[in-house]
Amino acid sequence: MTGFDFLESAARFPISETILPYASIDSLGWAFIVGTANTAFLTVSILLLSTLLGLPLALARRSGHPLAAYLAGSVIELVRNTPLVVQLLFWYGAITISLPTSRHALQPLSGFFLTDRGLYFTSFGISGTALPLLLLASGGLILIAALAWRGRLHLASLATLATVLACGATWIALDLGVTPDTPQLGRFNFTGGFTLTPEFVAVMVGSVLYASAFAAEIIRGAIEAVAKGQWEAGAALGLTERQCLRLVIMPQALRVMIPPMTNQFINILKNSTLALVVGYPELNFVANTAMNHSGQAVETIAVLILVFLGAAGLIAYAMNRLNARVALVER
Repeated sequence: MTGFDFLESAARFPISETILPYASIDSLGWAFIVGTANTAFLTVSILLLSTLLGLPLALARRSGHPLAAYLAGSVIELVRNTPLVVQLLFWYGAITISLPTSRHALQPLSGFFLTDRGLYFTSFGISGTALPLLLLASGGLILIAALAWRGRLHLASLATLATVLACGATWIALDLGVTPDTPQLGRFNFTGGFTLTPEFVAVMVGSVLYASAFAAEIIRGAIEAVAKGQWEAGAALGLTERQCLRLVIMPQALRVMIPPMTNQFINILKNSTLALVVGYPELNFVANTAMNHSGQAVETIAVLILVFLGAAGLIAYAMNRLNARVALVER
């Protein structure tokens, strides 16, 4: 029987790691939402971290220092020319094989434990009713982002100061506190605190390094596309090389960089489906499990396609808007 009514039935399978609350008695529709949230969190994290790491890699490769250029070039070429799935399996194996069991956990810092089942460390929670504080902070961040997007940096700075002061006053008014939660070794494993599983760490490390290598080449190519005379003009104005890069070169390189970075960000989204090879429960993992339980293969694939198509369209729309803002306007 075809149709999407199966989304209302109970999932009856666990999801090991979730951003949103989930239980096996929840519906299949909610399981898809939970998998989508995991995919979104993974994609945004890799997108941001790979861009931040790609910039120093790009600068190192075009550096005049031969050792820095050679090392950066070697890393980039090694990572770019190795399949992502192989890198994910390598990092997963390195974590699970090299780290000890829970009984013999490494403790480099107090409240921090390294085992083959994950990384456990002390987390901190807010004691008391923190909902007003969270709503105030969220609203302030949205306002700051909106003002910065529109180029009103002075107002964004004032909004940042106002948000910090308002959050501080709310904290005092509600008499909130901070409660630590330290991991404790139980009979088989650690409980409490915050946990980073080997699956998540392997996906993050492998995917970030892989995406960083491509981002580095995009950034380097964009910098090289800026005319050499721009460097000379900056030096003639008395700017240091770092100031010239930040104030003269990067704003022009951004116009060249955005179109290929749009494709790079969409590739990061699509490559997130490879996380299932190490067992991280992103949307593709959840969809395959749901397909096996429900037998609704066509509908499950349709949901998967629609979610990824919508997410890719959202990324393309945001990057196209950014490209329009930085593009040169012909008079």
